[in-house]
Amino acid sequence: MSWRVVVIASNAKVDYKMDCLVVRKTDGASRIHLSEIGVLIVESTAVSITAYALCELMRCKVKVIFCDHARNPCAELVSACGSHDTSAKIRQQIRWQQSARQAVWTEIVREKIRRQRDHLCLRKLPQAELLSRYLGQLQLGDSTNREGHAAKVYFNALFGMEFSRSAALPVNAALNYGYSLILSALNREISAAGYLNQLGIFHENTFNPFNLGCDFLEPLRPLVDAAVFDLSPTQLEREEKLFLVDLLNREVLFDGRRQHLLYALRLYCAGLFRALQSGDLSEIRWIEYELQTDESTGSF
Repeated sequence: MSWRVVVIASNAKVDYKMDCLVVRKTDGASRIHLSEIGVLIVESTAVSITAYALCELMRCKVKVIFCDHARNPCAELVSACGSHDTSAKIRQQIRWQQSARQAVWTEIVREKIRRQRDHLCLRKLPQAELLSRYLGQLQLGDSTNREGHAAKVYFNALFGMEFSRSAALPVNAALNYGYSLILSALNREISAAGYLNQLGIFHENTFNPFNLGCDFLEPLRPLVDAAVFDLSPTQLEREEKLFLVDLLNREVLFDGRRQHLLYALRLYCAGLFRALQSGDLSEIRWIEYELQTDESTGSF
């Protein structure tokens, strides 16, 4: 089972040999078996990687994220055919009933607001009561946009009344970085299951290739929010980024069992797919996470 997040942060040559990813640097070489890798982050633009290695990474369904000169995620590698039955899965996806799509989206929003409320309760912030009221007002498909109202109250409670998600602040940079990491992991699972990420159930941005991943991400955003709140970043450099990368290796509770977040995301997506196909909301299982961090990132 893949579970490791590997970050290549400096000048290196990367190739493949005998089921292992080989990272060669001036001070020596490191090897890691592909079966252990869940996500590979190529953080430096001074890294060269062979086409053979990339093909093997795709075969093993490893999510590869490339960063730009500022070391921020700028692209990710997506398999052209994530599953042997991709064509059948896409036909199913196109036929998902509108009623099922609306019902699943309503539950996603409900879980997101519940998580936001619980986070505010943890910080002993009184705005949690208002989010509880929003939960009671939620309608099918969130037709009254309780999600948007809750987000404004939530972020202002955490970061101040002058805070805006569009402002060029270290907090926003950290939030976006954390969200992008979990989104990439979700994109991996959606592609591996044979579905199209472009076709969301709520998100329909023409220019967003990951609409479905953005839908599934919503209940997991408070996990990043809590980490960034604790981090209180004044900059977003290597130390802060590794702190957020560690979220992917967090132990979480899923269906009564402790799992690494990377593996729990696979199970979480599978439940959402079953609910969208059948219309049975009982198929959905939520990832339960604590607001703490651990250290298990592999970095070279």
